[in-house]
Amino acid sequence: MEGKIGQQQQSPAPETTSSPGEDQDSQKDHVMSEIHLGCPPNFSKPFISHFTFSLPPDVEYNGSKYKYQIIDGSKQKEQEVSLDDDGDLALPRRNKHSKGKFVVAIQHNITSSIPKVGLQVWRAELVLSDLVLHKMFTSSEFDGIVAVELGAGTGLVGMLLARVAKTIFLTDHGVEILENCARNVQLNSAIIPSKSSVYVRELDWKASCPPRRGSTASCESYTWNLSELEELKRASLLVAADVIYSDDLTDALFNTLERLMSHSLNMVLYLALEKRYNFSLDDLDVVANGYSCFRSYVRDENEQMELQNGSLCAFAGTRIDLTEIPQYASNYDRGQDVELWQIKYARERNSVI
Repeated sequence: MEGKIGQQQQSPAPETTSSPGEDQDSQKDHVMSEIHLGCPPNFSKPFISHFTFSLPPDVEYNGSKYKYQIIDGSKQKEQEVSLDDDGDLALPRRNKHSKGKFVVAIQHNITSSIPKVGLQVWRAELVLSDLVLHKMFTSSEFDGIVAVELGAGTGLVGMLLARVAKTIFLTDHGVEILENCARNVQLNSAIIPSKSSVYVRELDWKASCPPRRGSTASCESYTWNLSELEELKRASLLVAADVIYSDDLTDALFNTLERLMSHSLNMVLYLALEKRYNFSLDDLDVVANGYSCFRSYVRDENEQMELQNGSLCAFAGTRIDLTEIPQYASNYDRGQDVELWQIKYARERNSVI
């Protein structure tokens, strides 16, 4: 069948199950990503969707190069992506070629409870995927790096990064989510270069961070060993998508970020989120409280936003203009409420302002 994103099919032999032991009443509290609207309703087992990534549909072909236009205020800029003789993408920073179109198979649930939303693919995850691919095609920023995906869920973004990165840690919490993520790595082993290392590891934001060697995980298969912890110290990039929806988890996330990023001021976080609005009895209005919590931790680099205790925010961020990021993932709507941020740890720098 054709779904909202690409072709979707039932997993013939899924290794995980969807919320075992839950009855129909508990299903009423489940949520469903708009990305999975094309999937069959009330389908209780994991599903496999095929996500196609390619050059954006509005790309203009000119001889041996593709051109796409970027609207920057009143100016219009052009960037080019070269092709080789076979029509494959010829990345300007490297000699090896990446196919102009490729497919990623993702096992996911169609619905889930709130604590298990990592079993689904969400819109912000696709927006972050677009950013990752754009940087891979137009720069060498991610070549040979060590990176960590926080709240990796299905692992989609991290697996895309693995096409150029040296080491990727796909991190999340809970055995069901980790097993599903590991299954997706297996499904896509053919598109992950042999020189890249991909690890699925548990990282509980409410526990110690960086994780300790031999610390108890929900499943022994996803614990960290000593060499991995040493590799983690060399990480220069963090990515996260759609992890801003609970104030408690947002607090825990930024506590984790501070521990990870305060040891390396050159570390960068790319975070994609979607504002979610609810009616608030306190405000008597429809508000995005989760987004407000997020902004209490991150100040725009051009602002002097302060925390309630009077100190400057520990994190400085730049909101990325989505019109400058072509859409590489096929057949999805970015909507109006998705934001993409580049965030750095700035406590020490701000202390002297």
